[in-house]
Amino acid sequence: MELKTCESCGNQYDKTFSVIMDGKEHIFDSFECAINKMAPHCSRCDSLMIGHGTEANGKFYCCAHCAKADGHFVIDRPTQEKFDLENKKEH
Repeated sequence: MELKTCESCGNQYDKTFSVIMDGKEHIFDSFECAINKMAPHCSRCDSLMIGHGTEANGKFYCCAHCAKADGHFVIDRPTQEKFDLENKKEH
């Protein structure tokens, strides 16, 4: 059984997993460590983004509200999908 070292917390563990991002392999012992090390932060409120978020002009935002606060016009996808479905019903 091979022990590998988590690059986030330094724990040596036999059940690590790897995440490949931009062609580079990263080793972690938990999703918590992977998220803390790999997830982007919102450009507006600095929240750790573990969901889809949104992107505008090369910046990442946790939600449409933060993007709008920085002057970008975006619509949260679930809201847009709901809008599209409601408009289909009306026509």
